[in-house]
Amino acid sequence: MLKLIILKEIRSSVRDVRLQVSAALILILMISAVLVGKEGQRKIKEEREAMQSQMYDQWLNQDNKHPHSAAHYGQFAFKPKSVLSFLDVGLDNYTGVSVFLEAHKQNEILFSGAQDSNTMSRFGELTSALIFQLLMPLLIVFLTYNTFTKEREESTLKMLHAQGLSLKKLFLGKVLGNYIMVIALFIPIIILAYLSLDEQSASIDQAVGIKFIGLMIVYAAYFLLFVLLAVLVSAFSKNSGFALLSLLGVWIIACIILPKAATNMADKLYPTPSQFEFRKVIKKKVKNGIDGHNPSDKRLASLKQEVLNEYGVASIEELPVNWSGIAMQAGEEYTDQVYDKEFSNIEAIFQKQNRLSEWLGFINPYLAIRNLSMALAGTDFKHHVLFAKSAENYRRAFIKKMNKDMEINHKPDIAYADYKVGDEMWGQVEPFSYSLPSTATILVGQWRGIIAILLWLGALTCLFLFFSNKIPKIQS
Repeated sequence: MLKLIILKEIRSSVRDVRLQVSAALILILMISAVLVGKEGQRKIKEEREAMQSQMYDQWLNQDNKHPHSAAHYGQFAFKPKSVLSFLDVGLDNYTGVSVFLEAHKQNEILFSGAQDSNTMSRFGELTSALIFQLLMPLLIVFLTYNTFTKEREESTLKMLHAQGLSLKKLFLGKVLGNYIMVIALFIPIIILAYLSLDEQSASIDQAVGIKFIGLMIVYAAYFLLFVLLAVLVSAFSKNSGFALLSLLGVWIIACIILPKAATNMADKLYPTPSQFEFRKVIKKKVKNGIDGHNPSDKRLASLKQEVLNEYGVASIEELPVNWSGIAMQAGEEYTDQVYDKEFSNIEAIFQKQNRLSEWLGFINPYLAIRNLSMALAGTDFKHHVLFAKSAENYRRAFIKKMNKDMEINHKPDIAYADYKVGDEMWGQVEPFSYSLPSTATILVGQWRGIIAILLWLGALTCLFLFFSNKIPKIQS
């Protein structure tokens, strides 16, 4: 009997012309989003890899010059395009593409896609994530809103119950029947997206297959959640119109209103300082000390005396090493401390904002799935921070190498303009590389979203088990 109910739901959905048209449109949009997204991801990846290689070649082929001049000549670090970003671009369009690495300061990651886009495009481009998170739930609403009310309106619900079919089995059959239809629509996209993952994808991210499977599983759970919710609403609604309006209201609140409200709430609770204020604080602390009691001139005088004592000489002219190289590296390290402190404060604010969104996922599953999707696709804020820190560590390493050469090899009796290094020194600096975090690291960081989705599924399942036999009493 359960199989008959499942088959009945599938046949009913297949024969509905409105659902045929809606499903066809969704399928076309999903296929287009995957193909266009993959092509765009491939082009961006190739462009960034080419630019990274070109910038490194430019570093290797620069003229002979003083190592500190080379430190100011600098390098660029380009953020690698995540393999799964063709499914969910996440924050990629807002977090920048590349960062210039030079002596004395940490620059922002610039050239975000949003800077070059018009106002309308900032509402969101057509991606697989947009379709999965917004349009698929809407399709589920239209697919299932009358799954029970139609039976009641056609006076077949009591007849089915009278034939010995328990309402629990009827409910389960309708859930499974509708869910099978949703998954049937989802499977072609899974296959198409998986076929887009070539050998090169695996070389960029060895765990891309696991991340892809995880991404598909969380979306499948998200769809099941909406199917359960829609069937429950239909079961306890007086008529189809009321069920449709109720579900559309839930969709609008969950997918449109609450996400925007969550963003506004996070901005109000945890405001971020302006770029001008940030730079002003950095400049002040570099000059006056982190605590305001260790100004740069006193730090320099103290360092000078320490170095003189270390080498047992009375003046910097007597040092066997270059004092300027030591002073510059010390200045770099102190500036790094200032930047680390201020950037950690900014990062903490953003983490609090994101943490609020993660906790709100227990109230709104859309937020939970959005955070999980970006994390598995490698396009969330945490991935951006990891890239920024990797680029900064690379900057510090090659600047230190330049200063160390200046300290050891630039003898005090050689004028600044007369000391130069060349190809051998440039080749000692390895090209920039960035390693993506493991799947386990991503999932651990998203434990709130995972638990939120599981709790929603568990809560709706419990409601189904508890109320399924009460449907005749409530809707007689």
